[in-house]
Amino acid sequence: MSSSAGISMDDTFLDKFMSYLKGLDQYQLEEFKLCLQSPQLMPENFPKIPWTNLKAVGPSNLFCLLSDYLSVPQIRDVTLCIFENMKLMSRCEEIRAEMNESTQALGLQDPGQEEPEVPEEETAHRRKYRERMKDKILLMWDSIPWPEGHIYLRHMTEQEHEELRSLLYPNRTGAQPETIILGGRAGVGKTILAMKVMLHWAEGSLFQHRFSYVFYISCHKLQRMRNTTFVGLLSQDWPDSQIPLTELINHSERLLFIVDGFEESAVSSTLERSPPCSDWYTPLPGDRLILHLLKKELVPQATLLITARDTQIAYLKKLLPNPHFIFISGFTEEDRGEYFIRFFGDQDKANAILRWLRQNETLFDWCSAPLVCWTVCSSLMWQMTRNPSFEMSTQTVTSIYAYFFSQLFTTAEVNLSDQSWPEQWRALCSLAAEGMWCLNSVFAKEVLEHCHLEASFIDYLLRLNILQKVIDCEGCIAFTHQSFQMFFGAMFYLLRGTEGSVGGLPKFDEIKVFINGVFTDTNLYWHQIALFLFGLFKRDLARELEVSLHCEMSPRVIYALLDWTEALAVDDPAYIHFEFLQFFQCLCEMQDENLVQKVLNRLLEADIDIDKNEGLHASSLCLKHCPKLTRLRLSISSPIPQVQTRRERVVDFKMHQWQDICSVFCNGHMRELDLSNSKLNTLYMKKLCHELGSSRCKLQKLTCKSMSPVRILKELVLVLHCNPNLTHLDLSSNNLGITVSMMIFRTLRHPSCSLKYLWLESCGLTSEVCHQLFMELGKNTSLNFLSLGDNSLCDVEIKRLQGPLGTSKCPLKELSLEKCSLPVASCRDLALLLISTHRMTRLCLGFNQIQDAGVKLLCASLAHPKCLLERLVLWFCQLSAASCRYLSNALLQNKRLTHLNLRKNNLGDEGVKFLCEPLRCPDCNLQDLNLSDCSFSVEGCRELADALRHNQSLKILDLGENDVRDNGAKELCEVLKHVNYALKTLGLEKCNLTHNCCQHLCSVLRNNRSLVHLNLLGNDLGPDGVNRLWTSLKKSTCQLQKLGLNEDLYSLVKKDLEELQEKGSLLRIAYKWDFNDHEDRWWW
Repeated sequence: MSSSAGISMDDTFLDKFMSYLKGLDQYQLEEFKLCLQSPQLMPENFPKIPWTNLKAVGPSNLFCLLSDYLSVPQIRDVTLCIFENMKLMSRCEEIRAEMNESTQALGLQDPGQEEPEVPEEETAHRRKYRERMKDKILLMWDSIPWPEGHIYLRHMTEQEHEELRSLLYPNRTGAQPETIILGGRAGVGKTILAMKVMLHWAEGSLFQHRFSYVFYISCHKLQRMRNTTFVGLLSQDWPDSQIPLTELINHSERLLFIVDGFEESAVSSTLERSPPCSDWYTPLPGDRLILHLLKKELVPQATLLITARDTQIAYLKKLLPNPHFIFISGFTEEDRGEYFIRFFGDQDKANAILRWLRQNETLFDWCSAPLVCWTVCSSLMWQMTRNPSFEMSTQTVTSIYAYFFSQLFTTAEVNLSDQSWPEQWRALCSLAAEGMWCLNSVFAKEVLEHCHLEASFIDYLLRLNILQKVIDCEGCIAFTHQSFQMFFGAMFYLLRGTEGSVGGLPKFDEIKVFINGVFTDTNLYWHQIALFLFGLFKRDLARELEVSLHCEMSPRVIYALLDWTEALAVDDPAYIHFEFLQFFQCLCEMQDENLVQKVLNRLLEADIDIDKNEGLHASSLCLKHCPKLTRLRLSISSPIPQVQTRRERVVDFKMHQWQDICSVFCNGHMRELDLSNSKLNTLYMKKLCHELGSSRCKLQKLTCKSMSPVRILKELVLVLHCNPNLTHLDLSSNNLGITVSMMIFRTLRHPSCSLKYLWLESCGLTSEVCHQLFMELGKNTSLNFLSLGDNSLCDVEIKRLQGPLGTSKCPLKELSLEKCSLPVASCRDLALLLISTHRMTRLCLGFNQIQDAGVKLLCASLAHPKCLLERLVLWFCQLSAASCRYLSNALLQNKRLTHLNLRKNNLGDEGVKFLCEPLRCPDCNLQDLNLSDCSFSVEGCRELADALRHNQSLKILDLGENDVRDNGAKELCEVLKHVNYALKTLGLEKCNLTHNCCQHLCSVLRNNRSLVHLNLLGNDLGPDGVNRLWTSLKKSTCQLQKLGLNEDLYSLVKKDLEELQEKGSLLRIAYKWDFNDHEDRWWW
């Protein structure tokens, strides 16, 4: 059994990094991303991060993206450098403090050596305590019920000592964490390891000079105790109950507390709000004592060693101050091999079983728990003995467990009547299901009596090692392994009967609630239960259990599943977190293709990440049965291996599975396919493109971002030649190179190529490649949209887009050149393009240093009557007020422009004043204006307010991150409180507003009939301000539908909002204003 410190520094920093990023508002997060594009702030020889990937990523995925380019220490250094540049000094101090702690740790003692001998002799009461604890742990050890036939693999003592010693110094730096969490799935040996720590200390062989006292605290035992003091808790294991209190308090740094089974405690988020407690004499419930001990309130200097299941890790990260995590992996792959060989006594047979087992990755992973190894081996041994023609290929996780329990009860000798068996199974399975819902795995005697479980039935289950007595909790029992409880909890829903296990819901409704929740939850525990539930839908397994267990199964339960799938087609699972791959694996567990077809018949969308053989198998079985699938995101995150059999004819089974997956592309309904981040070899890509090029394929949109290797993209030529339905192609974030680029671009001239939208962002395009693209586009008659963002086009002649003497046939209407290092001179070519093609309606030049001189060149064409431009994006282009003068003059003459984005330019009040001139004109058609982060103040707001008095076209106005202040808001509100204005969305995020502006905003909310979106995030409105706003928001005359409000302020009105929504109000509150949402984003 092995432990790993792989969750140590990387995970700890990840949590902190995530908290840093989630604490940034949208403007700060964007600034952070922009800094990542600055060579001055990045390490030397740093590989460029594609801007197209960076700009779209959220805080949660930014660390993963950076990890592809930087080591964890580099990420930390870069984060510090960027935060300094952003002047976020408090964050900088936190990072420096963490770096200092790591540096100091390197200078401490050698972890392989214990501390020097303590000169004084051990006291008599300490020696007695050691002896008491040694006897206690040995008694607990002897009480562990090892099943008959189970093989115990034990390390040598020296290896054990080294493993236990490493718990104190997991990073091998000499620094000892004060809180260590041993995490891992059920049954991998966390408690055994904790008991060994206690035992070896009590025997005097480990930690004798590091810790004066070690205390072992069982959470489930403590949970069942009455209120007690901390002193009372420590006294329970003392020989004479007279603990050396003074020594414990004065030398608390020499204390180790082993807290075993945190998942059995009742510590929860509601309990966290309890007031702090450091008094050892205050009587408290057990869960409160655990909470105050873990939060370092009772014994701040003591070391804590906590065991917890992997399902609790995320919660413990939030609860505990600076914990260190050690993952207990259980049996290694070598351990599993040794177990199977020793169990079967035949190496060839064991190796054959292991080869099959490795293909069933879920079950092989579960076998890291020794008792699961015993279960699997026992089940297979019995089936092989029973059936000479037995084939392992027919086995599933559920069938392994079903036949395991079947063989146990085939020879059952228990004093139960035939009528009692079904009733007892319902009681046991109901107990398992109730524990599943309540996350409880230990059951007290009174609970068993309440469930009407007979003593003879319990005794029999104990003898069969299905149940076991809890060694340090008298009268309590538990399932021998968590997977046993999960199996019987799932089996409860297949048994006859209509009552659910908890909450008073009928069983069918409870099944729907369970299934509906399990695939929107990433908790592996629930997925494992679902696997058993779906596996038990298999009829022959149900019949096997009915016969051997003398239980009564209900065939009608399948209708609950089919009813649930009806809602799957109505809901939109792709836009919520839905675990499609887990869902598909559960469907495979049924081994019933007819039923799979019924379940998937109405599925419209799917999102799948395949990284293992099991995922490939499940996807191949299920996707071919999705006749109405219209959208699919399919990522192959590891290359699909080509598996060969030992037969004379070589058969690539994986290719057959891949063919089944690709068959869904020709179902007649598939319209969108996203293959981003996939790793495919040429053979598999050719097969995919063959299907996409089929006349039966109706695909319209294909996304292939970050594909590997890039050369496989040349196979897309077939699709572009043969599929006239394909109109959208995104190849962003691929370093295409000359060969692949040329092959794809040449297809643009092909008469069958119908592409209308083409993305080539962050593709490393050279001037040679771009010129070739422009030449091919001159012969294309379909392309309307082209994005070349994040390619260095400083040496590219943009004028070539027109073709020789303007002969280009390309109907290009929308062009994005965001972050293309465009020089000012390129604006001359673009200006000419605007009036020569008579087609260009949208142009994005954001994140280019075109400056005022470039805008001047563009505006000369904007004012031209032949210019048809409707939308212009010039964000972060180093513009000043002078640019606004040029734009103002152009807008006075141009009545077509409807969208203008000038975000993140230093325009100032003077610039805003220039822009207001055309806004005052009654024939101005500008509808969307983004002036966020443009460095203007109250004076600029005054100009905007005056312009709005005369404007009837502007619908969206974003003024975020400007020094608007209360007076500026007042100026705007004086105009907007009248009913005859068109403005629908107003952005005032981070505008230095206080509660004083709320009275003016209230007048707008009461009277304005057009404003539906108002963003007030990042302002110090306070409770008084929000309460004042609420008086207007709850009135029936208020038309607002979305309000941006800080999360802490949202909590003040959450309950009132829910009541308002129940009455039919459309109002919702957002504490993040996501401009990637359809209703919030700008046109590009």
